Amino acid sequence: MSVIVNNYGELPMAIRRPLWQWWHKVIIRYDLELNWKFLNYGYQSLNGDPHLSLLETDETDRYSIQLYDHVVNRAELLDKDVLEVGSGRGGGASYISRYYDPKSYTALDISASIIDFCKDYYDVEGLSFKKGVAEDLPFEAESFDTIVNVESARVYKSLKTFFSEAYRVLRKDGKFLIADMIRPKDLNEFKQQLKDCGFRTLHETEITANVVESLNRDCERRQKLIRKRSPGFLVNSFNTFAGIKGTERYKAFTDGTFEYWSFVLEKVS
Repeated sequence: MSVIVNNYGELPMAIRRPLWQWWHKVIIRYDLELNWKFLNYGYQSLNGDPHLSLLETDETDRYSIQLYDHVVNRAELLDKDVLEVGSGRGGGASYISRYYDPKSYTALDISASIIDFCKDYYDVEGLSFKKGVAEDLPFEAESFDTIVNVESARVYKSLKTFFSEAYRVLRKDGKFLIADMIRPKDLNEFKQQLKDCGFRTLHETEITANVVESLNRDCERRQKLIRKRSPGFLVNSFNTFAGIKGTERYKAFTDGTFEYWSFVLEKVS
């Protein structure tokens, strides 16, 4: 099972989406209290950047929150209409809604079970959850000022279709904030597809080392949570999914199989 988890992005699309929906149901089954609000690998500054000030209740998820903050902190979100595509367990949507005060924040995911779960769990002003597919966004043209996409796009059926949809639903001068793991050989094509869809790159950063440092610092907490919440036969799969030290996913970041990049893009009208 851990092999399937590690190679999920390379599986045929016919089974990829159903598998992802099943995986969300498994996580819900073993974590009804939502101890695992985030599914990303996290971020840790290596340059002595100012320490991110968080509420005590958010400290547990510091590293995953820092990834979301890195992705969005170059954009103005105050009083903006924001869409997150691939919102997962909703932790990032909650963080941005509470700390950045957008006018509205719509969190979209393909998994009906996780959308229903998030609707029941979160009660944040302006935050809503909606089921939908990245390549066919269920919104009118020019509906949002900003789109956020964290660690999700790599597994979509068509990146170019998603990028075109993101361009369509953004307003004039809208910002597209995206971060994901990318194979080095695919990086130029990734950037070209963004350009072909009409986006202008305002900022791009490789943050692989920051992600690895986050995984190093957060390893013990993640392992304890996995041991506590998952049945024995799924521990290895959850460890791989979480990027625990020694797993193939962790090694993929340290041996150069994958790089991790973040982009700030603007819709060119």
